[in-house]
This record gives sequence, C-alpha cells and structure tokens, in this order.
Amino acid sequence: MSRIHNLRNVGISAHIDSGKTTLTERVLFYCGRIHRMGDVKGRGAAATMDFDPIEIQRGITISSAVTQVQWNDHRINIIDTPGHVDFTVEVERSLRVLDGAILVLCAVGGVQSQSLTVDRQMKRYGVPRIAFINKMDRAGAAPERVVRQIETRLHTVAVPVQLPIGSGESFEGLIDLIEMQQIRFEGMYGETVVRAPIPEQLTSMAFTARQAMLERLSQFDDQLLACLVNEEVPSAEQIQSVIRRATLAHQITPVLFGSAFRNKGVQEVLTAITRYLPSPADRKVWAYDQRVPVESSGRPKFGADRTQEEARVELAPETQRPMVSMAFKTVVEPFGQLTFLRIYQGRVVRGQTYRLSQTGRLVRISRLVRIHASEREDVDTADAGDLIGVVGIDAPSGATICGDGIECQLESMYVPEPVLRLAIAPVDRNDAPRLAKALEAFRREDPTFRVLSDPATGETLIAGMGQLHLDVYLEKLQRDYQCECLTGTPRVACRQRPTKAVEFDYMFRKMTGGPGQFGQIRGIMEPLPESSETTFEFIDETRGGCIPREYIPAIRLGFQEELKKGPLGEFDVVGLRIVLRDGSYHEQDSSDLAFRLCAREAMRNVILPRAAMELLEPVMNVEIEIPQQFQGAVNGQLGRKRGLITSTEQRGETCLIEAEVPLSEMFHFASELRSLTQGQGQFTMEFCCYRRARSGQGASVG
Repeated sequence: MSRIHNLRNVGISAHIDSGKTTLTERVLFYCGRIHRMGDVKGRGAAATMDFDPIEIQRGITISSAVTQVQWNDHRINIIDTPGHVDFTVEVERSLRVLDGAILVLCAVGGVQSQSLTVDRQMKRYGVPRIAFINKMDRAGAAPERVVRQIETRLHTVAVPVQLPIGSGESFEGLIDLIEMQQIRFEGMYGETVVRAPIPEQLTSMAFTARQAMLERLSQFDDQLLACLVNEEVPSAEQIQSVIRRATLAHQITPVLFGSAFRNKGVQEVLTAITRYLPSPADRKVWAYDQRVPVESSGRPKFGADRTQEEARVELAPETQRPMVSMAFKTVVEPFGQLTFLRIYQGRVVRGQTYRLSQTGRLVRISRLVRIHASEREDVDTADAGDLIGVVGIDAPSGATICGDGIECQLESMYVPEPVLRLAIAPVDRNDAPRLAKALEAFRREDPTFRVLSDPATGETLIAGMGQLHLDVYLEKLQRDYQCECLTGTPRVACRQRPTKAVEFDYMFRKMTGGPGQFGQIRGIMEPLPESSETTFEFIDETRGGCIPREYIPAIRLGFQEELKKGPLGEFDVVGLRIVLRDGSYHEQDSSDLAFRLCAREAMRNVILPRAAMELLEPVMNVEIEIPQQFQGAVNGQLGRKRGLITSTEQRGETCLIEAEVPLSEMFHFASELRSLTQGQGQFTMEFCCYRRARSGQGASVG
C-alpha cells in the first residue's frame, strides 16, 4: 500500500491569467521532467502543457493536459486545466476524478468570477485543496486582502502557513511559519532552495503570524489546543499532521505564497501537495451496484438516485479486486480515439477485455499509454489510483468500465448546458461529409458542444458555452479538417417557462381499418418555483388501474418530447411539473404509442398554449477591470446593455466592476470596452442564471 499512499492526483485550477500553466511549467522543471521552461505568452518556447497550436497562438489553455512527476519519494499526476469559463467542462471532468487540487489566485486580482466557479466545482466533488497566491511580484499585490477574500467569498477557513517577505518588486522570499525559517530561492531559475534563520527585523512579525496560525488550527485539534493552553511549543510534525487532517476533512484551506514567473515558492507547493493533499487511499469512492433496481426516473445521476441504500458499493484502491475505472475524457485522433481513464479499483492489463457498464458492450485494451502532455509512453499495466490513456476503444466521457466479477456504475459528472447557438454550413457543398465527420468528433470529445438541426430552416446548428468556445472549434475545422464554413449570426439559447397551472383532460383516438389507437389522460401542469434547478418533473398519482402501469413511462416520454419547442419559438420549455391523476384505456386499441402520442398532443395543443409562457434569457456574471477615470463611461455602457452593477471596488488607480448582463448584449463588448478605455480595459464573464427577458427583447435574444 506504500505505492498508493505516496501517489497524488491533483489538478491546478484558477481564474484566467492567474498563472496555472506557468506554475505547472515550473513544477515540471524542478521535478526534472523538462530541462527548459517554456512560456505561455509566446515570449520563448511554448509551454509544455499548452501544446495545441491554437493554445500557443492565443496564449490560453483550452484543453486540460495530463502529466506525471516525481517529487522526493512521491509520484504526482497533475492535470493543468483551462481558466476560461467557455472551457469549464475541462475543469469539471478533471475534478471529478482527482483527489486534490491547487486553487491558484492572483495576488492582485484575488478571488475573481471564475475562482468562484472553480470553488463550486471542487465542493461539488468533495475535492480538498490548497490555495497558492501567485504573482506576489506584481505591483499592487495585496496578499492579506486575498486571504480575507478566500474566507468571505469562498466560505472556508484560510490558514496561511507561510509569510511573504515583501510584495511587488520587493518580494524576496518566504517565512515558513511551521519550521520558523526563512526561505529564499537562488540560482538562475530559483532551483536552489536556501533555508536560514529568520532575520531579526522580521522575527516579531513571524511570531505573530505563527501564533495566529496555531490559534486557527487549534479549533480543529484538541491536543494542539491543550498545547497552546499549557504554553508548550508544538512540533512541526504535530502541526503538519493537524493541517493534513483538517484539509482532508474540508475544514481548512492552507494558503501558500509565491511567484511562479519569478521562480519563487513553487518547490514549497510541491512539498505541500505531498504533505497535505490526499492519496487515493484517503478518499472514499462509491459506485452503484447495477443489480439493484433504480427508480423509474431512469439513468444514474450525480448523487444517489437509487431506491435502496444497499445499492452503494465502496471501492478500494487495491490491485487484487475487480477493476473499476471511469473514462473522464476522450480525444479523437487520426489513428483512433484516445480515452483518459481514472482507475479506482483493480488493475488494467493490456490485451484484456473489459465491459462498459452503461451498455454492457465489451472493449479490448490493445494499447495502454502513460501521458505527458503531447507525449505517450507505452505500458503493459496500470494500477488502482492511476491516470492512464487507452488508445482505440470507443467509450464516451463519463462511462464506467468494469472487469470481471463486478457490475457497478460510478456517479456521472455534471455537464452544464450550452448557452450560444450558431448556424453553420460548408462553403463548398462537397465538404459536407468532412464537416459532418468533424462535428461528430467535436461532439464526442466535448460534452458541452452540441450539434442540432433547426426544424424550421433545416440548418445545422452548433451550440457551446460562449463565443470563444465556438470560435476555437471553427478554427479547428479550418486547420485540422481543411473545411471552410459559413456561419450565421450567433443566437442565444433562451428558455421558456409556464407561469400558471393548466388542468388537462385529453383523449387521443385514431381509428383505422385494423386495430386503432386510444388513450385518455387527466391531470394538471404546475409551474415549478423560479429558484428550482429542476427542468421537468413527472408525478404519477393514478389509482385503481385506470391506466396500466406499463403505459406510464410512455406518457412521461410523450410529455418530454414536446419540451424541445414551445409557443415562443425554438427554445426548450423548462420549469414545469406534470401530475397525472386519471385516465382510461381500451383493451385492444391502447398501446405505448397511443399514450405517448396522447401526451404529446395534450402538451402541444392544450397545456403550453394556456400556460402563459414567459421567455428566459441567459444572464452572465461580468467582471471588468479598468482605469478609474473610465468608470463613468463603462457604467453608462453597462446600463445601455440592460446590465445590473452588483459591486464596484477601487484598487489603487484601478476600478473593478462586477455586473450581471444578458448574454445577448455581450457579443461586441470586447471591442466596445477597448474603445471606451483606450485599450486599457479587460473583462471576463461566466454564466450566472436564466432570467425573465424584458418585454420586447424576444427578437434580440432569438
């Protein structure tokens, strides 16, 4: 078990431009994985983890990349994730399979909009994390303010285990509050870590910070509390043990400081990963036994949706047990699909055959590879706890793959719904097969990329998480598939919801020369509360066999099929509950098809036309950073865009504005902001919620 206890699977996540990839590049260098540090912004060689030509060109991370390093006696699998909200599914599926995470925060920007999203994702999957406050060398760095923001905005107990020496241009090094030593990073690339006694002028400040750290930690450990009460000095091992236990229990977030770009503090992050973040043996992982029946609601979802508690099966990271793994990412390549696996239990052996839990289909593992960014190393086996690549199997993202002797399914990952649609067509009609092949590959790789067909016009539509998301795929179409395309005007993926209840009593009767079709249903449609995240509920309250049980799933399916289009346009209908109370059937003429068609027509002809539908449009959280003198002009522009300013903050000569703005108003905001601020303004945005569109806005969002 020592191999498992010395293994770490961690992700590096943060707001855009917080320094995730730069930090990863330094980690690879100090661990001896690379011998020359690359750069994200194109000032030198490209960063190792940003190997895609589009990533190199744009200077951003688009796709999560996997690597493995060795630090002391620990093996660390690292996933570098994108920071832009358009590629949030990369963070989502990475955190789903990781055991720990590093939350990178900018010492100037602090907790920003995407930091909040990443925080929610980490909490959704119960991933313990450490926080690394990066860019301590930037002018305006305010580490104390960032630590306060971690507590107030992320709602966690932040425990700094270091004290930065200076900030901005004067940032020199760190003070280790556990060992009570000064740490400096010397050499051309900061590769030499020098520990020395704390300078006399910093002693008082260091002891004050250490006492504050110990008092916070004593809230989570009685022995440490007794130590402080008795005025005893706890050992470094005791403090580290308390920090580890509290971190794994999600009680605290240890905070470290540094500057990845200036090669300061990165080695201490690696040490903190091995000390405070969990190994696969420290995490409890549950699957669901497929032999136990599920509710009629159908497929397993994240969380428990089983009818019996005993459906849960605890997995153990032991190689002797039957193999259970999850395919968390797929990449379609010219020579076959590359599937990334996280092995939770057992061992994967090249040449063996395994089973996809969702479909029961058998797949043979013909090639196993250990992945380092764009490089592949062939291996024969991979054990529990590993992240590994498999070439040539057809498995979708989120699929559970099992070996002999076990039938279970892992909880799936959360996939957000796309918010933007774009009509697409090839310039040359002969390129249509090439376009179809490319779109199918994109759809298989990215769960948030959807391919639709407009029933009214017959156009092919692509849907994604934002303008940048779709732009990247259009660029890939041209570069990788040599397919020039025409695109229409972006259309926001709105929704529509009912605002009043509707009772229905609908009879479907179709007589032909042979057996007919007959079904009758009665009930009520009720709007769900606006705060509800559920899009559709179906409740069966029929009694006495008025409708045979075998027809109920067909009725549910019929109602759901009519939710793809409502009275207000080609938008999904959400936020309603169907309560089925009564009905009737015919011995010869009733069937699944009859009741399915009955439900469809009842929804289309009776329920939706009378439900007083309202249009909902996606609203974005927008965070804008501008020079203070342009605040008035930018506020006015946000008002014209129907934006609601939620907060403003002055940071020296910079103003930070947070607002909620409809997505339909944000298409040309980048150029508008540059014009208003003489090229000095920048902004980021992420999805906030769906909100009722104001009267007269239907055309602009459609």
